[in-house]
Amino acid sequence: MLFTFAEITDMVVMTLILGYIFLRMINRGKQFDKDSFLFSCLTIAPAIILHELGHKFTAIFFGYTAIFHAAYFWLGLGLVLAIARSPFILFIPAYVQISCGTNCVQAPLATSLIALAGPFVNLLLYITALIVLKKKKDMNRKTYAFWQITKQINLFLFIFNMLPIPRFDGSKVFSGLLKTIF
Repeated sequence: MLFTFAEITDMVVMTLILGYIFLRMINRGKQFDKDSFLFSCLTIAPAIILHELGHKFTAIFFGYTAIFHAAYFWLGLGLVLAIARSPFILFIPAYVQISCGTNCVQAPLATSLIALAGPFVNLLLYITALIVLKKKKDMNRKTYAFWQITKQINLFLFIFNMLPIPRFDGSKVFSGLLKTIF
């Protein structure tokens, strides 16, 4: 089975929490309305979910076990900051738990490519949004907003995750490449 019930549940819960956290950005601080909430969910969550699925499917390709998890503590922190109307919200919405069994050692190049897969998905989503915005000039306001937000969030996620800070994807990418080369 590609996804467990727990993984699907985590994706749905994470989507709803992300939708609420980013709602203020979407509806410009107005009161809650379900259309803006749904738009927020459908605009923000795919960037995160597809990022994590990039890790998951690449790990599976290398023969590892990979399980998607919502990071409930961090989602809770993001939710509290959003409710408190914090001007700055930093949190980790999800992660993929990767294991290769008891007698297995993860190869540095595989680790590097698994780490790169998530940000690479964000880069592809950014490029897709950029192309759509440049090619399609006759879109309505909501469609334009969707592609503009998709472009911005995916560029941010790509750059942020590629920073070579310990535990970030970028650190794992560069560390794995260095171990492979040297």
